[in-house]
Amino acid sequence: MSQQLQRDDPTGEETLIEVEGLKKYYGGDGVLAPPPVKAVDGVDFEIKRGETFGLVGESGSGKSTLGRTLIRLEQATEGTVSFDGTDITELSGKDLKHWRRNAQMVFQDPESSLNDRMTVGEIVREPLDAHDWKTDRDRRERVRELLEKVGLQEEHYFRYPHQFSGGQRQRVGIARALALNPEFVVLDEPVSALDVSVQAKIITLLEDLQEELDLTYLFIAHDLSVVRHICDRVAVMYLGKIMELGETEELFNSPSNPYTKSLLSAIPRPDPTATIDRITLPGTPPSPRDPPQGCQFSTRCPAKIRPEPYQDLDDDVWEAIERFREIVRERTRVELSITDRVKRRTGSFSKHDDIEEAGADLFDGVDGPASVEEPIERALERVKAGHPSEARDMLREEFGGVCDNERPEHYTVSDTGRKSYCHRHSDEYADVEARLGRETRGE
Repeated sequence: MSQQLQRDDPTGEETLIEVEGLKKYYGGDGVLAPPPVKAVDGVDFEIKRGETFGLVGESGSGKSTLGRTLIRLEQATEGTVSFDGTDITELSGKDLKHWRRNAQMVFQDPESSLNDRMTVGEIVREPLDAHDWKTDRDRRERVRELLEKVGLQEEHYFRYPHQFSGGQRQRVGIARALALNPEFVVLDEPVSALDVSVQAKIITLLEDLQEELDLTYLFIAHDLSVVRHICDRVAVMYLGKIMELGETEELFNSPSNPYTKSLLSAIPRPDPTATIDRITLPGTPPSPRDPPQGCQFSTRCPAKIRPEPYQDLDDDVWEAIERFREIVRERTRVELSITDRVKRRTGSFSKHDDIEEAGADLFDGVDGPASVEEPIERALERVKAGHPSEARDMLREEFGGVCDNERPEHYTVSDTGRKSYCHRHSDEYADVEARLGRETRGE
């Protein structure tokens, strides 16, 4: 269990959802198929009954896919999701239908998630009809009760979604999610499409409903200020992996993972005179179809561990090497036409000739030792010849350290059991803060 993001709970709170080794891949079936998209790549965590568990990260990090997989809108590729002791990934037929009454979802866009051809009453009533809930009269009364509970009026029953504002449509979506009295609700960025003033009202409504109905929330968002306000614990996701997980205030006040630090450094401060040590990440996240072999964050991490021969290499030279490796990785994604493949065989391939210019721009004015120049030149030649994958492997073998080659563990980094996914927390390497401090100061 050393890899799992779990901790002993001294308060004795009951675990409602327990996730172990959860993976969700898309594609990759068949001998000739491209590699699968690893949207969720092995996550472990638990959600306590009655808490609001936050999930944050960049777009494309796998947040929404994880939420959808938890409630079986997506079928897990691997791993287990235990709901109150029952592994819901194994349920089917009547058992699955019965369980779905306990887990619902509020979607990000209230406009596209509601059917404009149905009245509000029909939309909220739809889950009741699908599960043959009591009588028709009971269902109508239940819908009216729900509309009132989320702040709408009885006369709204016969209106259509296009007749409402964005905030009102989201209230309809919340009412629909609550129709069957679920215990667990996934809130997939429920306020991101709304005005700021409306966001506050919807968040207050969600908090009131949670207290009244004893709900458990998974709150997915990219707005960190909203997460800090509403969530009890937060998990930070990057490229399908949870990078850090802990109690909200502790994580915001004292982040341990380099990725968490970079995210929090981007939060605007209300005081214009405040000094912000902004950590700007280079490049873009790798493709989830071809994630890094080691740590998912290794291609952009400012705290990346260098291999032993290059520990004392000049920072400018190392930065140029890392950016060159990123350019080569991008070349591996380029699809070659049949003509290009023929040219590659005959030695007349020229599609990647611009790699020389890119390399010259990166290393212009950078005085690197011969031990650096030689592998860079070899990699340039392999890319020009149409074999960027070989060049990528050569560069990883020469310049790759533990972050490039090995997946880290989730280390405990606080007395409260906060976990961080980073090699820097092991006894073998310096702590994250030391490296990050030098990077942000430009030393």
